Amino acid sequence: MPQPTYQGGEGAADAPRQEERAMGAGDGGLREAAGAPWYAGLTRRHWRILWGSYLGWIFDGYEAVALVYALRPALASILTTEQARMPAFYVGLAIGITLLGWGIGGLMGGIAADYIGRKRMMMVSILGYALFTGLTAFAESFTQLALLRFITGLAIGSEWSTGIALVAETWPNRARPKGCGFLQSGFGGGAVLAAIVWAVLAATEPLGAESWRILFALGALPAFVCLYLRRALEESEQWMQAVKAQRWAATTEDARSTPKTGTRPFSLTEIFREPESRRRVLLATLLSFATTVGWWAVSSWLPAYTEGLAKAAGEPANVWGPRMGIIYNIGAITAYVISGFVADAIGRRAFLLLTYVGCIATSLACYLWTGGLVPFMALAFLNGFFTLGFAFSWMAIYLAELFTPAVRATAASVVFNGARLIAWIFPILAGQIVTAFGGVAAAALTLSGVYVIGLVVPWFMPETRGRPLPE
Repeated sequence: MPQPTYQGGEGAADAPRQEERAMGAGDGGLREAAGAPWYAGLTRRHWRILWGSYLGWIFDGYEAVALVYALRPALASILTTEQARMPAFYVGLAIGITLLGWGIGGLMGGIAADYIGRKRMMMVSILGYALFTGLTAFAESFTQLALLRFITGLAIGSEWSTGIALVAETWPNRARPKGCGFLQSGFGGGAVLAAIVWAVLAATEPLGAESWRILFALGALPAFVCLYLRRALEESEQWMQAVKAQRWAATTEDARSTPKTGTRPFSLTEIFREPESRRRVLLATLLSFATTVGWWAVSSWLPAYTEGLAKAAGEPANVWGPRMGIIYNIGAITAYVISGFVADAIGRRAFLLLTYVGCIATSLACYLWTGGLVPFMALAFLNGFFTLGFAFSWMAIYLAELFTPAVRATAASVVFNGARLIAWIFPILAGQIVTAFGGVAAAALTLSGVYVIGLVVPWFMPETRGRPLPE
């Protein structure tokens, strides 16, 4: 990652705030010298904000993927004899409950971030999911596990929109898409970390059949991140200025017809009350639905499908699944890191179309594959690149450009997490879906049709490349 360019020598980067504002989100980066590198003008403050938000998101990725890997051995340990007769149902139920909590928590956290601030909400979120992820290691029954997963989901869901809003509102416009892409890569980094930890635990089994508990216990470590965040992060000035100036309209287009009032409208109501904002929220949520359902109903089955290929090839169990997970997430991280550069190069609409074409093509290629495991790893890399990398990066880059600071976290959370309020049912029905379609491959190939939404909706979305962030 390029290093920040300092103005005025060591230690001077944090002092001249007026200079930072001149290069920041408010003026569209118009004062940046033509031909200067994209990171020109970034200071220590910008990188601290990115790093602090990244730390929170990396453990979100760890926690989400840790659940996928550890759930089956966890349930084998805590299910009663009667419950153990339906393991697939309880796997899906645990994931579905986590997703439901994620969706509800995301909506609540996004709204809260527009009222109490980005920094404060991020700290509450990270502390909450660290605590309840760690407590999951001590679950002794499915009821305890499900309750802890739901509460953990509440905390996880509320972190994303706050971090995205904070980075978007503090980074200069020319660097903003790259910074948001870097931030999104934290999820992939956390997923790789979880895959590596699980691969080590599966190979060594330090606690025997109870080794899954270590994976969740390590999820408590982000609590210490809050100590760093208290010192490193600063609140978004753009958000504070918007609240102080009582700019409540959800979009710049709607601001022309929205009367100025000292009484703040409820942010969740406001994004649906204004016509242009409502149109953008609904269209973006359709795209988010395609991304979220596509991942949970298609890509999340790749580890099981990989193990099936390995079994058919006579390979040992629990080796190729984690290996594929690492490679898949490396593909996602690669996409996250370059997503801002690609979106700036070809525009937001073209980026969306490229993303969903890639999701369809790589999903078909993976689930039609019947050959060797080594070539399949290359397909897994590409599938991760599109279905987890590009397919989630557009929300980090694009949503902040559609809405104003007064409702930005609310709108992003509705789009990002609203789809989860629908998608949470798919893991629960996974067993029935697989049975109905005659196998994992047939079910995944059919459900990958959801990505077709991404070939239609972008044509109705505004192109925001090169425009300053709405204020």
